[in-house]
Amino acid sequence: MTTLSCGIDFGTSNSSIALANDGEISLVPVEQTHVTIPSAIFFQRADNKAFYGRTAVNLFFDRQQGRFMRSLKRVLGTPLMKHGTVVNGTTMNFSGIIASFLKKMKEKADAVAGQEIENVVMGRPVHFVDNSPESDAQAQAELREIALRIGFKTVEFQFEPIAAAFAHEAQLTGEKLAIVADLGGGTSDFTVIRLSRQSVRKTDRSSDILANTGVRVGGNDFDKDLSLAAIMPELGYRSRYGDKQLEVPLKPFHDLAEWSKVNFLYTPKLIMQTRQLLFQSHDKKRYKRLLSVLENETGHAVLAATEGAKIALTDQAEYATPFDFVETDFVIPIRRTLFETAIFGEVEKIVASATECLQNAGVRQQDIDLVILTGGSTEVPLIQAEFKRLFPNAAIADENKLSSVGLGLAYDSQSKFGRNSTRQIASV
Repeated sequence: MTTLSCGIDFGTSNSSIALANDGEISLVPVEQTHVTIPSAIFFQRADNKAFYGRTAVNLFFDRQQGRFMRSLKRVLGTPLMKHGTVVNGTTMNFSGIIASFLKKMKEKADAVAGQEIENVVMGRPVHFVDNSPESDAQAQAELREIALRIGFKTVEFQFEPIAAAFAHEAQLTGEKLAIVADLGGGTSDFTVIRLSRQSVRKTDRSSDILANTGVRVGGNDFDKDLSLAAIMPELGYRSRYGDKQLEVPLKPFHDLAEWSKVNFLYTPKLIMQTRQLLFQSHDKKRYKRLLSVLENETGHAVLAATEGAKIALTDQAEYATPFDFVETDFVIPIRRTLFETAIFGEVEKIVASATECLQNAGVRQQDIDLVILTGGSTEVPLIQAEFKRLFPNAAIADENKLSSVGLGLAYDSQSKFGRNSTRQIASV
């Protein structure tokens, strides 16, 4: 009988699923021919029908009527999982929303496999929630329940950076002491691990995995920092109002700069408050832009433009970011130097977590032979420069940035669920 299992990388920004079928590992096309899918859902206003991935993104930016949701992974382990949200007038819980997204991916994999897949290894960050073991355990339990809910019978977990290491290991010649830096949309995770091609089929890797660390900082935080530094001031952030020269409320701007909070801004109460403050504003031109965003529900478009600027600044020293959906001919020029200054504190946290991983593993920077960079945030020039500075003698591997975790989880599922597996591989 065929031994079949899969690995699912449910990411903050992008997701993937890979099959392990009698030793063959392959990514599943989850959206047309694409093997990754944006972790996004759009609920159509007319009937609450759900659309996923690129289709969801396109419907939203085509200004179709409905509710757009992203960064759902960041809700796991938080009180929002219990409170739920209102979608087009209907109360929905986040467990069901996430389940619908993952079920769509599973259906694609089942169709490719030609049968129902019962065994899965789910990827997880080293910390879903920083400094809270209880919330972290809760997040994993919630994700396990969702996986069972959509039809899996057996659910295991693996740290995402370990999975990325497994994906690269199959291509190695010789032995390497590696550090994996997995910088996604919501978290940055690190693993120090001994790799060799001969170890791919080992069922017990616990002696090879020397240390894991992680911090809840990722690309979404870079977006927020850039937004608050360059975009929000042009919408009236930190401007003044009234005779007493009071600072305008800051919370709406902070929420507008964060993917997981934008949907909660469009309330009659906040819009009315913003209209009232506009009359007393000392910077009516800019503050009126905030009102426009709230009234027209274009917060996600603001964030998308900010993310676009971040991506453009990977290759360009300066980028003119268009915001014509807020105001005609409205453009904000942004320099890479401003972006790097804005994210410097987050980068320090990332570097500190990587350094802690080395210390926990009992190895020195010069001992590392290979640095494996995975996740879209590793494209940021400042991040790349920091890792080259930290590990000047190591080779850098950064292929398959968005799909290596999914592939590695499938390799891990093969070890866990394969015919000869004793299921002793180090896992969560």
